[in-house]
Amino acid sequence: MKVDTSLLDEARLHQLFDLRSPVYASRGGTFDVDPYPAFHRLRQSGPVHEGVVGPLVGYTGDGFFQGLPFPERPHFSAFDFATCDAALRDPATFSSSPAAGLPAPVGNDDGLALYEASMISLDADAHRRLRGLVQPSFVPRRMQWWLDRWIAGTVDSLLDRFADRRQADLNVELFAPIPLLTICGSFGVSVAEALDIRAAATSDGLGLGRFFAIVEPLIAARRLEPQDDLISVLVQAELLDDDRARHVLSDAEVLSFAFLLLAAGSGTTWKQMGITMHALLTHPEWLARVRAEPATMRPVIEESLRWNATDPMFSRFVTRDVTLGGVDVPAGAVLHLCLGAANRDPARWERPDEFDPSRSPQPHLGFGNGPHICLGMHVARTEITAAVTAAVTRLPGLRLDADRPAPQLIGMYERGPDALPVVWDR
Repeated sequence: MKVDTSLLDEARLHQLFDLRSPVYASRGGTFDVDPYPAFHRLRQSGPVHEGVVGPLVGYTGDGFFQGLPFPERPHFSAFDFATCDAALRDPATFSSSPAAGLPAPVGNDDGLALYEASMISLDADAHRRLRGLVQPSFVPRRMQWWLDRWIAGTVDSLLDRFADRRQADLNVELFAPIPLLTICGSFGVSVAEALDIRAAATSDGLGLGRFFAIVEPLIAARRLEPQDDLISVLVQAELLDDDRARHVLSDAEVLSFAFLLLAAGSGTTWKQMGITMHALLTHPEWLARVRAEPATMRPVIEESLRWNATDPMFSRFVTRDVTLGGVDVPAGAVLHLCLGAANRDPARWERPDEFDPSRSPQPHLGFGNGPHICLGMHVARTEITAAVTAAVTRLPGLRLDADRPAPQLIGMYERGPDALPVVWDR
């Protein structure tokens, strides 16, 4: 089903999805140094180091990301696959909750109350109960539902906007809107309001008030008349409390859940699409393979996630004194897991810096691991497959625009191309 994309403001798209814009400043958007040589040096000198990933590799700007800033706590960073993987699988020791390992009261961590209300910050039964409410909508067998209802129509409609133009910036004109319109469509949010949702998620001035104004009426409408969408899933879901009593989610709980899904769903996958497309454009032999054999997209995506994951760092809060890689890490510390470095650990992959989809597949940490592994990973894979395959198929002779600056992969805590200027034949 086609989507009316005529109401998308291209200038605002650039504002909200340009990694060099103020929206991404606190996440190191302007950091344009390749961090991987530093990752390798750090890992070779020891798997765990005191400090935060950014400053350890030369980024000196502000950091606002999971586990940051928390200036009053000791910080440590892990750079090898074994340590990162083990920590992700051990939420009892390496918790997602900022309160873990600290005596009450927690103190004055900025935004802690809001963070604590999120499923991302929960562990054990509380996390399983909340995640279980929407998990059935994100399992592999539901991907055709996502593809038919939202993804395929969005991809085709966006390509229709510029397919006859013979040049475009795929990063913003195609990839950025796809996850945004997909997740907004699954909540019943209109195309006209989608950019307001993204602006609220990135706090560009509209804030939560605009988000509430858009989503609260949808919640009320779905309580009266459920439809085949995610808001209906949430308003009909029953939550089992600690005392084993069942109740439906309140409007406030649905709003909190919706904000998490809309913020996460609109903010990550587009950058991985760009990384994947950048890899193909700079490895034309693989671009040709995808054009000739669309099934090649599966190993291409997995290698893209390993080679350059858009989120190269996630964090955990240490609940007890531990020793990691010979380094003593106290309870209450923040442990930053450098998944980017872990995914290029030569102890696990030969030629780890090479983009090579033909290598023997084995699990990577591009979507994390353990109980908090990315809820939307199958939707993300479906979106990337649909978008990149359609671009390669519909834009003959697709190639980088030699008259524009070569794209760079930039960013510290969120990485992606600064642009993807391309041209193609008629």
